[in-house]
Amino acid sequence: MLKVIRQADGIDVLKLFKDCEAILEGHFKLTSGYHSGTYMQCAALLQYPEKAGILADKAIEMMGADIDLNSIDTVVAPAMGGILWGYLLAQRSGSRMIFTERKDKEMVLRRGFDIKEGEKLIIAEDVITTGGSVKEVIKICKEMGGEIKAASVIADRDAGIDFGCPYYSMIGLEIEKYDPDKCPLCASKVPLIYPGSRK
Repeated sequence: MLKVIRQADGIDVLKLFKDCEAILEGHFKLTSGYHSGTYMQCAALLQYPEKAGILADKAIEMMGADIDLNSIDTVVAPAMGGILWGYLLAQRSGSRMIFTERKDKEMVLRRGFDIKEGEKLIIAEDVITTGGSVKEVIKICKEMGGEIKAASVIADRDAGIDFGCPYYSMIGLEIEKYDPDKCPLCASKVPLIYPGSRK
């Protein structure tokens, strides 16, 4: 079951997802560990820069109404899902873009990326369910002295998460998710697919 809670004003975000075949139905293991019958495959939308750019322009408009985007130094995104979204936001805000990645199951900054004391940051992610990856990125940034000015995601599957900073999503959705031990799809023997990036 999929229910739209909110969308960015003036854009039918759900239609954009559907037009790109970015909403999948089946039995999926989410990055969070939960199971679901619906999967938001943002990569299917992000493969079309013009369509993704519509959302990025709107995200910049939304954030720009509340914060000074000229003061933003860097957009930081967790790999892999947030990289393209982060890059689009960085391009439009005139900032640089870096990403975190997992090494031995721990989220880290690598490849010579760094964050300086007082650097003003936007955190970017494609889809959140529990917000775990975004919280890990925020922790890294704060430990390095960065100042989180905003977090921006394309799709929010779990409204109400508090990241301790202004938070913007292009679409908020209510999608059933199940504890693996109580998953009706598992009970029905529906084959489980894991399309995420974290094994």
